[in-house]
Amino acid sequence: MTAVNEALQPAPLYMDFDDNSLLTALFGEHDRFLARIEQKLGVSVTARGNRLSIEGEAWRQKATQAVLNELYDRLKKGLDVGLGEVDGAVRMAEAKVTEENEPISIADEGTQIRTRRRVISPRSPMQAAYVRALNSHELVFGLGPAGTGKTFLAVAVGVSMLLEGLVERIILSRPAVEAGERLGYLPGDLREKIDPYLRPLYDALHHMLPADQVFRRLESGEIEVAPVAFMRGRTLTNAFVIVDEAQNTSPVQMKMLLTRLGENSRMVVTGDLSQIDLQRGEISGLADAVDMLHDVPEVEIVHFTHADVVRHALVTRIVQAYDDRDRNRRVKAGRND
Repeated sequence: MTAVNEALQPAPLYMDFDDNSLLTALFGEHDRFLARIEQKLGVSVTARGNRLSIEGEAWRQKATQAVLNELYDRLKKGLDVGLGEVDGAVRMAEAKVTEENEPISIADEGTQIRTRRRVISPRSPMQAAYVRALNSHELVFGLGPAGTGKTFLAVAVGVSMLLEGLVERIILSRPAVEAGERLGYLPGDLREKIDPYLRPLYDALHHMLPADQVFRRLESGEIEVAPVAFMRGRTLTNAFVIVDEAQNTSPVQMKMLLTRLGENSRMVVTGDLSQIDLQRGEISGLADAVDMLHDVPEVEIVHFTHADVVRHALVTRIVQAYDDRDRNRRVKAGRND
């Protein structure tokens, strides 16, 4: 390193932790969480006892400090820390960091969601904005690719509101079969026909509530899972309504769903407009509704991107590759016109 580079390189940033018993969980088995932070933020982290030294550019040091403080605070509250929480904290810190000498805080108690099984925190700035919208608006559209938490966070907020007594029931709905809801050819009774298409909603519920509570609340009607076609003619009061995979509804179905809202009810409509399974030439009810309602003040529309994907890192790259391909096709089509 040259003398000039040495002068530009900031001094190491030191962090001390007062509870040694939490450090194994903070650093991860074989320090894998520290290695992940080093990889993501481009720093070098060295642990000696309860002291850490962080080397790298000043803004990277600050981001690393913010991430470690966030994870340490989670552990002090008795919450779990895994790779998902590490990646989420890094993503939040990167969005908030500046190159100025300002403290960086990524904790936001107002966006934490408490359910029976876990406390759920947003893992990207857009997820945090989505949670705030779910808590403050009666109609929210969540648009974006798979893996961005659109449905998962909506179910989490719905369960939290049910447990707090803010709503009396949760209604989860989906087009039962893409592009038409043709159930007749499937074997079994009605529930056996539709359950495979609603399974992602059941999976989300089991992340929030113990299995016995999910079963009991489904039996009592506090939680209802039903295909879109079953919503017609109903008025949904005191309910948290989630319409999933809404890109596969027709405009008529979407209008029917949106007009179901009754007193003290909220609705979340989620979907991915790049994954429309309707027949060629059919209009997506989700695309139609977003185009029509984007200027309505009481309606919040949240757009997720590949940067908000919180599944396996490869999923982010896959979504990005598809987005790039589709963008290039649109550019070529425009030139041909």
